[in-house]
Amino acid sequence: MSTDHHPSTRRAELLLAIDCGTQSVRALLVDLHGNIRAKCQQPLDDYISLQPGWLEHDAEAFWQAAASVCRGLWAQHADLRACVKGVVVTTQRGTLVPVDAAGKALRPFIIWLDQRRASRAPRVSPWWALAFKAAGVSATIDYFGREAELNWIAEHEPERHALTHKVLLVSGWLNYRLTGRFADSVGSQVGYLPFDFKRQDWAPAWDWKWQALQVRREQMPELLPVGSLIGGLTREAAEATGLDEGLPVIAGAADKACEIIGAGAISPEIGAISYGTTATIDITTPRYVEATPFVPPYPAVLPGQYNTEVQIFRGYWMVSWFKEQFGHPELAAAPLEGVTPEALFDRMVSTVPPGSEGLMLQPYWTPGIRHPGPDARGAVIGFSDVHTRAHLYRAILEGLAYALREGKEKIEARSKVKLTSLRVSGGGSQSDAAMQLSADIFNLPTSRPHTFETSGLGAAIAGAVGLGLHRDFPSAVAAMTRLGRTFEPKAANARLYDELYKRVYLRMYERLGPLYGDLQEILNTAKEG
Repeated sequence: MSTDHHPSTRRAELLLAIDCGTQSVRALLVDLHGNIRAKCQQPLDDYISLQPGWLEHDAEAFWQAAASVCRGLWAQHADLRACVKGVVVTTQRGTLVPVDAAGKALRPFIIWLDQRRASRAPRVSPWWALAFKAAGVSATIDYFGREAELNWIAEHEPERHALTHKVLLVSGWLNYRLTGRFADSVGSQVGYLPFDFKRQDWAPAWDWKWQALQVRREQMPELLPVGSLIGGLTREAAEATGLDEGLPVIAGAADKACEIIGAGAISPEIGAISYGTTATIDITTPRYVEATPFVPPYPAVLPGQYNTEVQIFRGYWMVSWFKEQFGHPELAAAPLEGVTPEALFDRMVSTVPPGSEGLMLQPYWTPGIRHPGPDARGAVIGFSDVHTRAHLYRAILEGLAYALREGKEKIEARSKVKLTSLRVSGGGSQSDAAMQLSADIFNLPTSRPHTFETSGLGAAIAGAVGLGLHRDFPSAVAAMTRLGRTFEPKAANARLYDELYKRVYLRMYERLGPLYGDLQEILNTAKEG
């Protein structure tokens, strides 16, 4: 567990943001100027994998970790406890658990990275089936039904499915443990759920999702707008967190949505990149815009607005993968040199010229829904005897940026709005090398926000507006966000990357796609044999 403290001139009003991501849970105290006054962090390293491709986490352990980091704040900064005006939760997306009528989790959470699938999707009515066939999206709808965790539970754990009173995301679970109310934020609803993304509410009774998912309307929690009051801290939650009973708990949003507003990207010409476990590019827009047909935009923190998004599912997980597999020299040398391993990896990247001397990476380490398709795999081409692990590391960073640039162009084509600048959040935003090559590949000014903790900051913005500490979201964003360093594109690098992107990267998946299909067919045959 670690704590950080940042002084500020204003002490009277603080928001407590509980940020439960994939890799850690953090409690942050944020003032009305967007300064992180204190932080306590605990890694989430107790995931369970009962079978290859499965990933679960104990529900109680999520709550205990969230409560623990809150108590950790007061151990270091007892004087700030009385300044807290409200609590806001932001969490990883698409991770759910069924609970019984007493609010007890019936099983561990199934994590968004989990790869189990139902053996078959529930049948939808003939009318819907015909409509999907006519639209050419039958495979997408089938994928939705088989990927849905709810359908896997219904198929493989019918006794737990029968006892399910509510289905909760991590956000809904933490909000319940804080307030005793089965309620969650509209801004947190991302996953295989019966949610109408255009209306930003549970789907109407006639919607196909109720047929494709084995869940009933009464099993879903109450939905509240971002910034609204969920309730006050219960006595049990107050004892667990070290806070006052009755302290307001305000509806936040999912971590990506909070990152976007925490980066100040609240108009559609500003692209918000997250170099996190999943790499994403988003815009905030008042229009419902699907970057990929039938893949909806998610609810934004701004009321009634949307985050049109393109995901690279494994994203900066690939960077962690590289470090685990090939980064031992830097990990060993860092403490001896008195620097972070990241500083040494950045140094490594700087030894390789832009373009990685022809090494090109396509970062589809995990298949997608429509693009990439269900058979997609990653690829690296262009190897020669000049290449080292440093080239591979830079090629990973460049490949992610190429994929996100492709996402940017899809978003621009669908939204009819050209991006003029980028804001970058997530772990990768701390790498100067990653920031510069992103500026060069996109050929746009690329900025990191003033704080690395943009998801916690975004949650605090929702709390500040909900409690009336700022008048509205635009004024809260103006007061609480600002830019850190901006990286301008270098013309020569931008020209080189443009050629590599257009003439090589954009053609890789098209050319390799048939081989991925053959590869999957061979592997499936071998398994069956």
